[in-house]
Amino acid sequence: MNTVIKSIVYLIVAITVIFYGGAYVLPSETRVERSVEIVAPPEKVFAIAGDLRRVPEWSPWVAADPKTAFTFEGPEQGVGQVMRWASNNPLVGNGTEKVTEFVVNERLVTQADYGEFGGSTSTFTLAPTAGGTLLTRRFASPLPGVVDRWAGLLIDGSVGAEYEKGLANLKVLAER
Repeated sequence: MNTVIKSIVYLIVAITVIFYGGAYVLPSETRVERSVEIVAPPEKVFAIAGDLRRVPEWSPWVAADPKTAFTFEGPEQGVGQVMRWASNNPLVGNGTEKVTEFVVNERLVTQADYGEFGGSTSTFTLAPTAGGTLLTRRFASPLPGVVDRWAGLLIDGSVGAEYEKGLANLKVLAER
């Protein structure tokens, strides 16, 4: 009986050490990157990607909840432009996104706040190509806790798939 209890205690300790120790070996930030080539000039692509008011036209999250309410603040374009959204769908949720860097036809950086779910930085980079524009979208988010770091292993699959859908939607819109 004593050996069974000792074995269980050792197993629990080993699992705990692996869980917590493993988390500190994992990255403290998650990053996702996806790209698409669009047969349109950078200025046309940037007019869509660089304007938060146009996000509802191409965002895959809008398809998840077409009733999502959007409000916009700040300038029409550029640093300080803000988009807020509210949805009863837990996939979409509520949040705010603000433009923090804006280089016309080249780069857009936003900071998103998802409330209790934390925040992220999203970057669009545009590069001219022989056939149009290479649009790259990057996502970065801190992983402050042990569970966050383990969950970070799944972010590329989930956010990456949504980024691919969004970029495909944006491509169709820009190529019209």
